[in-house]
Amino acid sequence: MKRSKLMVVISVVFLLLLSACGTSKTGGDGDKKTLRIVTDAAYAPFEYQDKGEVVGFDVDFVKAVAKEAGYEAKVEHVGWDPVFVEIEGKTADAAVSAITITDKRKKSYDFSVPYFLSTNKIMVPKDSPIKSAADLKDKVVAVQNGTTGMTATEKLLGAENKNLKKFKDNNLAIMELKGGGADAVVADNTVIEEYVKNNPKENFVVIEDPVFEKEFYGVLFPKDSKLKAEFDKAIKKLMENGEYAKIYNKWFKVDPDLTEINAQQ
Repeated sequence: MKRSKLMVVISVVFLLLLSACGTSKTGGDGDKKTLRIVTDAAYAPFEYQDKGEVVGFDVDFVKAVAKEAGYEAKVEHVGWDPVFVEIEGKTADAAVSAITITDKRKKSYDFSVPYFLSTNKIMVPKDSPIKSAADLKDKVVAVQNGTTGMTATEKLLGAENKNLKKFKDNNLAIMELKGGGADAVVADNTVIEEYVKNNPKENFVVIEDPVFEKEFYGVLFPKDSKLKAEFDKAIKKLMENGEYAKIYNKWFKVDPDLTEINAQQ
């Protein structure tokens, strides 16, 4: 009888230890906990699919941040709108997808400290009469639905303007421009600048206009996620130790200017 009670006590203690391990950063075998991080892998060079693998600046960045914070990261393509559904429903731990930090989004989600500075710009054919944002009026403009590029263009043209074409991803918006179905694309500067640089024979140019405000990207979390504080610390560390600059240089071939990003943090 004493032996039986002892075995019960040992079993209960063992289960409690297993439970404690399950809530830590490491599993029972010592492996790091793997975070499920979702993205919309149709936004090169930040995130895109190469031979079935999700790659890009954001992917390398978030994996490095997760490692610094003591985790592994599995980045999964789900699409733009599902990114927000997954985070709000807490079916994913975090999201990274060139997501601009806005006051409206902060009502429903938590963001890490900023890690990237961006602004919207205009992509047009070289011989286009469009030279500024003011010239977009009465023109057909393609944007990605649910983005700050869409919001900025709605302010210029009107939210219900029939000339504003909204697509589920930026690739489709660019295809519409290439096919003659739109006069311009408005999107994050890095995305369209990289496209123009990598496709010189298509004869597109990028136009900058001060009407578009500076934006900052952040890692997206469910409200009150404990990961936010851990990722904030890790992001700052990577910017201090040079790891962020290495990743940035790998994808953009220049060194980052962290002045404004650090000021935001």
